[in-house]
Order: sequence, then structure tokens, then C-alpha cells
Amino acid sequence: MSVAVPPANADVAVEPPAERERFQSLRRLLRQPAAAVALTVLALLVLLVVLAPLVGRYDPTEVAPRDQLQGPSAMHWFGTDELGRDLYSRIVWGGRLALGIAVAATAIAMLLGTLWGGIAAMRGGLVDEILMRIVDGIMSIPIILTALILVAAFGASVTSLALILGLLHVPVTARMVRSAILVERHTEYCVAATAAGASWWRLLRREILPNTTPTLLVQASLNAASIILTEAALSFVGLGIQPPDATWGTLLQQGYAKIYTAYWFVIFPGLFIFITIWALNVLADQLQVVLDPREAHR
Repeated sequence: MSVAVPPANADVAVEPPAERERFQSLRRLLRQPAAAVALTVLALLVLLVVLAPLVGRYDPTEVAPRDQLQGPSAMHWFGTDELGRDLYSRIVWGGRLALGIAVAATAIAMLLGTLWGGIAAMRGGLVDEILMRIVDGIMSIPIILTALILVAAFGASVTSLALILGLLHVPVTARMVRSAILVERHTEYCVAATAAGASWWRLLRREILPNTTPTLLVQASLNAASIILTEAALSFVGLGIQPPDATWGTLLQQGYAKIYTAYWFVIFPGLFIFITIWALNVLADQLQVVLDPREAHR
């Protein structure tokens, strides 16, 4: 009669496969030059706006009529606006509002969109049909048009902008999450868990969502870029944050009126918008390449 003998290293702690895979994915991401540059740019932008009280050289609302519309100089790195306010300080503080709205709206979109798409995919049948047809109806209307109507109706405070832009990005997030979950539902571990009696909610929360994290991260990056662009568009038509506060979009709108006499007024806010959206889109693209097993293998 043979007796099973446990391996000599049975009591040695082994790193969980999930943790090891996440660490390897992070290493692969940082090895991509484009991803490293995008992450560095985003980190510097976040650091800049978080430290706005320290790195802002002047009070962003301080009016200096004698210094109005001065070009970039040692005193004013990005020049001044039509009231003599330091443009660099206004961009730094405006970035705080722009990125703050983007983070809050992205969190709302990802939370509600994941719940919406998850319920549709897991329940299926009539529930799935109703939820997805609602998504189709909402997505048939351009986001910017709906945003204009809602902001005009409910105001352009930081809270209302974050809520409106977050809700408008829920449908596209829900559709993406549903597609990702439908793929996972037909895998062997999901079939085995269902056969073992696991409820659809437990299966979604404990098994499927953790395995769709790469897709969720990609969508979050795309949502953030879209939200920043939409907020800038709203500000450009006068429905963004109102003076004396300003976001990058507000500064861009103010600078556009002086584009022929003060080129710096429109270039620097536009450059920050472009760099941020570029970095988020590159990060989303690189995340998809690194976290998709087929792309990573290739």
C-alpha cells in the first residue's frame, strides 16, 4: 500500500498567482517606452495640481491692470491675461478643477457602468434586452449635446459638472463591461462555479470582475480623456466653471478672444489639455497591449 508523501517544500509560502501576474504586468507596462512616458507625464501633472498652493507663483485671482496681456517672461512664465493675472498660476489651479472633475466623473461612470453592464450580462434575457436598449437610446444622442442641455438646466458648478459628465459616460462603460463579462461567463471556472451553486451576484463580484480589471482600467483611461475634452468643450461655449475660477477649457475660451494679440493666452491652456488627453489615450493603448495575453505574447 503506497502512502502519499507531501513534497518537502509544501510548507513554503508561495506568492499568489494573481499577485505575481499583476507584478509582471506592471513590469511589462513600465518596459514600454510610450507607457513610461505617459505615466511620467500624468504623474507630473497630478503632482503639479496637487501642489498648486506651493508651485503657483501668484494668487490666480489677483488682478494687476498694469501687467495685462504681457508675454512670457521671467516674472510671468506663461504671460498674463487681460486682467494682468499670472497665467501659469491660473493654469495650475485650473488643472486642479479640471482633473478633479475628471477623476470624480470617471469614478461615477465606472461604478454605475460596471453595475449596469454586470447586471445585464449576468441576468440575460429580458433584463439584458431592456438595459441594453436603454443604452442604445442614450448613446444615439451625442454626449456634448446632452451635456449642453443638462449643464444649462442644472448649472456649471464642480459638483454638477462631475455628476453630469459621469452619468453621460455610464452607457458606453456599461456596454464595454457587458461585453467583457459575457466573454468571462463562458469560461470553465464560471461554468464550474455555477454548477457548484454560486449565485450570479457572488460570481460577478468575487470571480468575474477581478478578471476583467484590465478592461476596466483601459475604459477608465478612455473615460477620463473624454471627460476632460467634454468639459473643455463646455467651457469653450461658456457653460463651464464660471469666473473668477477657471479650468483649462475656460482659459482656452478666454484666450481665443485674444488669439491675434496674445498668442500665449490660448497656446498654454490648449497645450495642457492636449498633453493630458494624449497621455491618457497612450496609457489606455499600452494597457490594452500589455494586459491582453494575446498582445503581450505577440
